[in-house]
Amino acid sequence: MILRSVALFVLAAVLEIGGAWLMWQGIREHRGWAWIGAGALALSLYGVVATFQSDANFGRILAAYGGIFVAGSLAWGVVADGYRPDRFDLAGAVICLLGMAVIMYAPRT
Repeated sequence: MILRSVALFVLAAVLEIGGAWLMWQGIREHRGWAWIGAGALALSLYGVVATFQSDANFGRILAAYGGIFVAGSLAWGVVADGYRPDRFDLAGAVICLLGMAVIMYAPRT
């Protein structure tokens, strides 16, 4: 159950971060409407993927996803843009991931 949830979070992150990056490229880097359209499609699919989480609480899912988004955004920057995170970026990402784990996977009655 946890592995499925983590996989869905990772897929959602790829779609949202990738979609936003495609929009950025299309608009800020003048790559054109095809990039913008691909970004819009990816962002839409992100919204769909999030609905497959087993927890029924939208707020909890979105809050927990925030931790994945922070870490994923830094990783995307490394791979796609050559960004070099410093120790504070990495510490912040770890804190966010720990918070995400508490929000999503803490035992509840």
